[in-house]
Amino acid sequence: MATSFDYWNDCVDVQDMEAMWQEPEVSTEWLDAGETKGNKVHLSRDPDGEPYLTQTEMKAVADIIVRRHFDSQIQPDMICAVAELASDRQPLSTRWYDKKTKETALGIMQILPKTAEWLVRDLGYQAYEVEGNPDILYRPFVSVYFGAAYIKWLSNFEEEERSEEFVVRAYNGGTKKATHKSTLQYWKRYLSVKESLPSRRFVDEGPSVNNAHSSTAQAAPATQNTNAPSSEKTGVDYIYWDSKASPEEMQEMWSRSEVAKEWTKSGEKRGKVRFSHDKDMKPYLSRVEMKAVADIILSKHFSTRGVKPSVICALAEMVSMRFVNGVGPRIGLMGIDYSTAFWLYMELGYRAYRLDSAGDLTKPFVSMYFGAAYLAWLSEYEGRERTPQFVVPAYLSGPKNVNHQETGPLWLKFEQALSNYEDIKRDPGNCTIL
Repeated sequence: MATSFDYWNDCVDVQDMEAMWQEPEVSTEWLDAGETKGNKVHLSRDPDGEPYLTQTEMKAVADIIVRRHFDSQIQPDMICAVAELASDRQPLSTRWYDKKTKETALGIMQILPKTAEWLVRDLGYQAYEVEGNPDILYRPFVSVYFGAAYIKWLSNFEEEERSEEFVVRAYNGGTKKATHKSTLQYWKRYLSVKESLPSRRFVDEGPSVNNAHSSTAQAAPATQNTNAPSSEKTGVDYIYWDSKASPEEMQEMWSRSEVAKEWTKSGEKRGKVRFSHDKDMKPYLSRVEMKAVADIILSKHFSTRGVKPSVICALAEMVSMRFVNGVGPRIGLMGIDYSTAFWLYMELGYRAYRLDSAGDLTKPFVSMYFGAAYLAWLSEYEGRERTPQFVVPAYLSGPKNVNHQETGPLWLKFEQALSNYEDIKRDPGNCTIL
């Protein structure tokens, strides 16, 4: 496949770029990621370095196409959920091969070139010319346009109004298998994915830590906001640990003497423990709390993998500055985006925590768990044991973007962050991860 995209500008025209910038959620996400209007906008990258659309970007493309070409008669959520299942929102995806026609489905919506040509020729969907130019289906707006057109056709298949279940299962297996048991599991997965979309549960989601163009966070907050006045007295709404952790997790935190000492000194009480907050009232973890969460997660779920608490804490310092909700587009302590976490959950079996939406990743224990899972996967990337000098930049920039000359500064920043944790101070010569 000769087609490759590094930037949004490589796969959309000027009109579409302008439309994307006009979407408030998109412009906020892009600006937070360091993009500027008038310049090229980077595409996010998955763990293997493949470009993908964030859920915010995917939703915007679906909304624009539906408004522009379908008079808002199709649910954008349906398009987004199908794209999630079909391609993981990867514009260059080629996952499905038709043995009969010997064609490969292309793009975010996994459309066969012959299907697109039929939609143009017989049904009059002529916004884009496909014949003789199948690579156009790799372009997000084009793929979504033909995917939506096919969904609309299925919705009135044989001039009969069809249910959402029929449409989704037919999209997956063809109209003859819309009620066959072979497409039932796809329908169930679709419902789960649709429920997790940001249009249903709003979260500030964006490119993951694997997005090479996202900047690395600066220094962590220096001190804990101890003895903060209560919300009852000040009218300030504090975020509480108890809303972001289970009773069992809170009990484990209280059982750690260093945490209990810090919380007691701050005037916290069982059942109502405040996070530290910066001057803008953004909640963050103290280093004592961070270390405790890492110790608990690693001892319970990764004891055989040898991932060190100091390493995962140092990564959190870099990607989130220990802020509960993350920094900019990077969600949660560990900066793991929903698609990466969902991949770890579904494909690699990391299911100690239920993952219903990206909002779950703002919970410290959940974010730490999936961050550790991703770190463990990177440590054996492509079937061989990797050095820390590979794993750390790979976590921050994606495994296919590791270049020791270019990512060297990331390693130096990591070593600086690592020095904040006591076990490294006691053993300064040891920087192994596994």
